[in-house]
Amino acid sequence: MKARTRFAPSPTGELHIGGVRTAIFSWLLAKHTGGEFYLRIEDTDQERYVPGSTRRILESFDWLGITLDGGPDHEELRAMKTNEDYPGALEDGEYKGVPGPFVQSHRLHLYKQWAEWLVEHGYAYRANETPEELQRMREEAQARKQTFIFREEMRLRPDVRPDEPHVIRMRVLPRDGRTEFDDLIKGRVSFDNAQVDDQVLLKMDGFPTYHLAVVVDDHLQGVTHVLRGDDWLPSAPKHVLLYRYFGWPEPQWAHVPNVLGTDGKKLSKRHGAQSVFEFRDQGYIPEALINFLALLGWAPGGGDEQNVFTREELIAKFSMAGVGSSPAVFDYNKLDWLNGVHIRRLSPDDLAERLVPFLARAGVSVDTPEKRALLRRIVPHIQERTKKLTDAAPLVDFFFGDIQTPPAEMLIGPKMEQPLALHALRETRRVVASVEPFEDAPLEQAMRALCEALGLKPTQLFTIVRNAVTGKSVTPPLFATMAILGRETCLTRLDRAIARLQASA
Repeated sequence: MKARTRFAPSPTGELHIGGVRTAIFSWLLAKHTGGEFYLRIEDTDQERYVPGSTRRILESFDWLGITLDGGPDHEELRAMKTNEDYPGALEDGEYKGVPGPFVQSHRLHLYKQWAEWLVEHGYAYRANETPEELQRMREEAQARKQTFIFREEMRLRPDVRPDEPHVIRMRVLPRDGRTEFDDLIKGRVSFDNAQVDDQVLLKMDGFPTYHLAVVVDDHLQGVTHVLRGDDWLPSAPKHVLLYRYFGWPEPQWAHVPNVLGTDGKKLSKRHGAQSVFEFRDQGYIPEALINFLALLGWAPGGGDEQNVFTREELIAKFSMAGVGSSPAVFDYNKLDWLNGVHIRRLSPDDLAERLVPFLARAGVSVDTPEKRALLRRIVPHIQERTKKLTDAAPLVDFFFGDIQTPPAEMLIGPKMEQPLALHALRETRRVVASVEPFEDAPLEQAMRALCEALGLKPTQLFTIVRNAVTGKSVTPPLFATMAILGRETCLTRLDRAIARLQASA
């Protein structure tokens, strides 16, 4: 069966990484079955609307490389509460059989139509209790140590006319029965109707609540599988009942477990990055982030212990049967490891291009063809030791600008005195000036021969040479570094180091 799934965030701020994980599950299920995945913007809560949120959501999907089969197009985005148009938006959101519009505030007539249908058929009623009256009811229930559940018999004014301000609430029927449904993750789920309140479906301002809008939209847009977080499970009986009241076939439900921090508590800001862009700016790449998020609660099963996946491999292997029922733990150590693995899988040219903005942010300008070519030479020598794109700047900055000559203590190797270190640097300068060709293999051969001649261990000599020519104790492989720097640069920096060490005598 081809699945049609959706991700339907509210434009109320940054996209939380737990929500992105659920979106990835929905996308993988759709693609695995040859179906469609689309984006719908649920902007019915206009009070919490944050300008720019929708644009950021679309940018997040673009950066992750998740292609939409439907979603808000330029015209719909421009018509939102604030102009949310985005260059990467779809030219025409309504395609592949998924009918738009994909912004809920553009669909108000549909919610009004179906809310009135429910009233006409006895599944909903009109009510006009004020916020103050409802708050008093809550406080009275709290005083009785009861959960506040609004029911039709609690209405203060039972005869509410259609032409006066009011809300429309659903009836939970039967009152003394149970609502049961099957969940792909939780199995058979049952709720006592007596514990389900008569939910507001249509507000006084004509906007629907989530509960009506999501059911109407999912049905009209042909959603076959509803994947959402555990947080929505208490709302599920309301949605199931609405499907049954309308006589519509229910989608397959799947309430995925929450994502927890390593402390066992629900993921929040105290655990670190929260939005896709925070991860991007910290140097994670989309291939790794998708791989990591897919593994938060899913595994291929059947004895398959694969952990590193391309997008194509995830699509090929994903199934709801592999989604577990226990909360997943967000482990930064595993994400860092996966990010390093995926960075090593990139071609050197690709990695070089991805590094450019991170280097610029660190003050390393790679803004000419010559500098780009230099970076491409360097990248193969740092790729193995780069876990995040932010790791690169301190490994390469000394290639793109001059360095401060290290202090004398950095130019004296382990178990060496100043005279021996000075002699070693002078001899190194002689070797560097004469070795031919000036490439890493001949350099290494000549420098190892110098170690033997001086009676030094490679660690002793190479440490002070590294410090002298780079100003750092951690760099790419020494001889490749020297070859890329070039003979003249190496000689200039060695001369400065010799002068610094000589002055310290």
